[in-house]
Amino acid sequence: MGRIKRKRKEVWRATSLRKRWLTNTMFVVVPIALVCVAAVMVAFSTYYYSGMRSDMTYRAETTADFFAGYMNVEYGEYYQSCIRYAQTYEDRTDLELQFIDADGDLVASSYGVLAGEKPQTEEIREAMLIRTARSFVGPDPVTGERIMAVSTPLIYSNGEVIGVLRFVTSTRIMDLQITKLTLAAMGFCAFFVLAVLLTTNYYIHSILQPIAEITVKAQRIAAGSYGTQIKTRYNDEIGALADTINDLSNQVSQNERMQTDFISSLSHELRTPLTAITGWGETLLSCEQMDPEDTRRGMNIILREARRLTEMVVDLLDFTKMQDGRFTLNVEPTDIQAEFEDTIFMYGSRLKQDGTYIHYEDSDQIIPEISCDPKRLRQVFLNILDNAAKHGGGKNINASISSDDNFVEINIRDFGPGIPEDELPLVKKKFYKGSSKARGSGIGLAVCDEIVALHGGELSLRNAGGGGTIVTIKLPINQ
Repeated sequence: MGRIKRKRKEVWRATSLRKRWLTNTMFVVVPIALVCVAAVMVAFSTYYYSGMRSDMTYRAETTADFFAGYMNVEYGEYYQSCIRYAQTYEDRTDLELQFIDADGDLVASSYGVLAGEKPQTEEIREAMLIRTARSFVGPDPVTGERIMAVSTPLIYSNGEVIGVLRFVTSTRIMDLQITKLTLAAMGFCAFFVLAVLLTTNYYIHSILQPIAEITVKAQRIAAGSYGTQIKTRYNDEIGALADTINDLSNQVSQNERMQTDFISSLSHELRTPLTAITGWGETLLSCEQMDPEDTRRGMNIILREARRLTEMVVDLLDFTKMQDGRFTLNVEPTDIQAEFEDTIFMYGSRLKQDGTYIHYEDSDQIIPEISCDPKRLRQVFLNILDNAAKHGGGKNINASISSDDNFVEINIRDFGPGIPEDELPLVKKKFYKGSSKARGSGIGLAVCDEIVALHGGELSLRNAGGGGTIVTIKLPINQ
C-alpha cells in the first residue's frame, strides 16, 4: 500500500512539474504569438491603406490639376464639363469620382448619380477650409458601409473654392484581404505554438524520465540499499547528478560498513578489558590467601585494562565532540619539546614492561615555543606511540623532533610490516582499520588528525624504507 501511494505521489509530482513547465512556457509563447499576429495585422493594414490612400490622393490631385484649365469659363459650362468627365471616367468599377459644390451638394458622379443625399464625411469640409487634399476612412454616415475617401479642393481663377473633387471606394475587398492575411498569420502562429508545445513536451519528457529513474534509485538508497548505482546515458547535468548520487551511494555504503565494523570492533575492544578486569577481580575476591606475586600481577592487569578503557572512552568523547562541532582548543605558549619528551618518558616506562623500547633522538637544535593546546597534543603523541606499539610488530620505536623557520616537525617510526599502499590515503578516516588485526576502535588517528588540523598543522603517514611506518606531525611556529 505504501509503495502504491509513493508511486502515485511520484506520478503526481512529475505531472505537476510537466504542467507547471508547459504553463509557464505558454505564458511566454502565446503572448509573443499574439503580439506577432497583431503586428502583422497592423503592418498589412498600414501597407494596404497607405498604398490606397496615396494612390487616391495622387489621382485626386492630378485630376484637379487637369480641371484647373476650366477655371476661367462660366460656372454652367464648368459643371457640364465635370458631368461629362464623370460619365466617361474609365475606372468607375473600382473608384467612384464625385464633384461636389461649395455647399457640399453632389454635382456629378461616375456612377451616374447627379443628385442624391449630400455626402457627409468630414474630409470634404476640411479640404475646402485647408485648401489641400484630405482623406477619410471609416463607415459612410449615409450607407454605413466602410469606405475610404479623398477630397481635393477645386479653386476658381479668382481664388474662390467652388467645390471639391472626391474619390470614394469601398474597403470591403481590402479588409477581406487583410483578414485573410491575418488568419494566415494566426494559423502560422498556432502551428508555431503547437510545435513549441510538442517540442517542449518532448524536452520535458527527456528530462523527467531520467529524473524519475534517478528518484527511484535515490529512494532505494534512502531506504537502505546502499551501494545501488544509477545507470545513465546522458553526459550532461543529469549525468553529473547521477554520478554524484552514485558516489554518495558508494560513500554511504562504505561508511555503513565502516560503522558496522567499528561497532563490532568496539564491542570486542570493550569486552576484552572488561572480561580481564572482571575475571581478576573475582579471583582476588574469592581467594583468601593468594600468592603476593599473583596478586600483584592481577592488579597490574586490572590497572592496564582500566587504562585501555579510559583511552577508548576519551577517544569516543573526543570523536563525539568533533561530530557535534564542540571540539575546541585551549591555546597557550608551550615548550613543545618538553611536552614531547615528557610523553616519551611516561609512555616509554609503561612500554618497557612489555619489552618495547622508545629510542629518542635528542636534537641539538633549540626548538622554539609554539602556541598550542599541550593537553591535546600530548594526547596525539600518546595515540601515535600506542599505534606504533600495537601495529609495529617489533620491539623498537624511534622518535625525534626538529624545526625550521616555519614548522616544528615530529617523527615517530615503528619497525613493523608497514601499511599497504592502497590503505595509506584511508587510515586517517573515521572507523577505518584496514587490514590490520590489531586491537583498536579505528577513530584514534581521525581524532589526532583533527587536533593537528585545528592547530594549523598536518599529520601524514608513509612507509619507511626497510620496513615500518613513519608518522610525521608538522606544527606551525607562528600560528
